[in-house]
Amino acid sequence: MEVRGERECTECGTRWSYFETGSVACPECGSLRSVGTGERRRHTDAPAELDLTSVLAALDEEPLSGLVEEVKEACRGYLRRRGFIRAGELAPLDDAYLAAAELKHAADVYGRIAGPGGGRADATVGGPDGDAGVTDDEEWYVTTLLRAADTGERPSAREVPPRMHEARGLAAAEAVLEYRTDVATYLDDHPDREAARTLGAVRDRAKRVEALEGDVAPAEADALVDAAVELGRYLIADDLDALASARDRLNDAE
Repeated sequence: MEVRGERECTECGTRWSYFETGSVACPECGSLRSVGTGERRRHTDAPAELDLTSVLAALDEEPLSGLVEEVKEACRGYLRRRGFIRAGELAPLDDAYLAAAELKHAADVYGRIAGPGGGRADATVGGPDGDAGVTDDEEWYVTTLLRAADTGERPSAREVPPRMHEARGLAAAEAVLEYRTDVATYLDDHPDREAARTLGAVRDRAKRVEALEGDVAPAEADALVDAAVELGRYLIADDLDALASARDRLNDAE
């Protein structure tokens, strides 16, 4: 949407940046009576924090299976507020967004694997072939995402347990398609034929991963994300090498 980036409170006269606060409420007196001033610009992002404090505090006392719904809701709330156009400028597809998307899907998969009883697999039989219960590797993977969500760190592709490939793939497709929407909007104002062509290929690849319900190799999911990141770098920094890299990554994932 296009909004006026500066606001002025009609009660106390305070001025502030809507782009920074994402709120029409006056930061000084709290009044909702304010008017927009200045130039209108496209803006889809809002200040957001992925607050998992209560989950992390409960992790030592409760099984993770009992916390997955709270984790998913926190991630959904964060992702709903996030966007990639800030005051008319395109922003990167960032690690924090990717980590929240992956944690959301990993928690969902974990909940399904654990089942109502939150069962753990026997060390000798649990594993990637659909056996009941959660393995140590799967527990480690979700816990690692949970503890590092505020930094945006994610396990490497080779560390993703087989039954969690779905989470990595769905997170990649979801994040890339959301980014694609904002990039397409940005291109409405800043036309670029080569970027639009590459964006179409990124969308097609993301839709394929989505149709497969994320069931692709983690390296393929990461290549899709990297292609979207490189395309963003090209548009943000006018980096022709980044555009070529985006295309190479799409070709490598075929």
